[in-house]
Amino acid sequence: MKFKIEHRLGLPVPPEAIWGVISDINSWGEWNPLYTRAEGTLRIGAQLDLDLALHGHKVRSIRPTIIDWVPNEQILWRLSMVGGLIKSIRYIEIEKLGETGCIFANGELFDGPLGPTVARRMHREIRAGFTAMGEAVKERVMATWRPAPSDPT
Repeated sequence: MKFKIEHRLGLPVPPEAIWGVISDINSWGEWNPLYTRAEGTLRIGAQLDLDLALHGHKVRSIRPTIIDWVPNEQILWRLSMVGGLIKSIRYIEIEKLGETGCIFANGELFDGPLGPTVARRMHREIRAGFTAMGEAVKERVMATWRPAPSDPT
């Protein structure tokens, strides 16, 4: 049975403001406490090169593969570890609520023979990492986004 860990938060910005931050994967190392080094391009089948930093654990390099992405909506990647015993689908999603309101979600679905067991055991650390990433996205978006000037007509 799959196991899901997720963090969600609301932001008073349009999807484009969040997308501008999360789609620039090569800059994640500047602001993202969960992925302290990140290289890659948004292309289906492309492999990312990420350093994953979970609190209380040694930083480790992972090489997930992009399986889907939709501008202003989502990035999905797949990761397989320990010879396929741990499999996961990682997602970063933007849900538009209105012209200037979104839900930003980042989470992971764990599968494979050992995936759910490992995820349950590390639930707190993983959730804290997703929360830290969400808060960092919020901070970066709010520091850089400026609403378009109102039309006086």
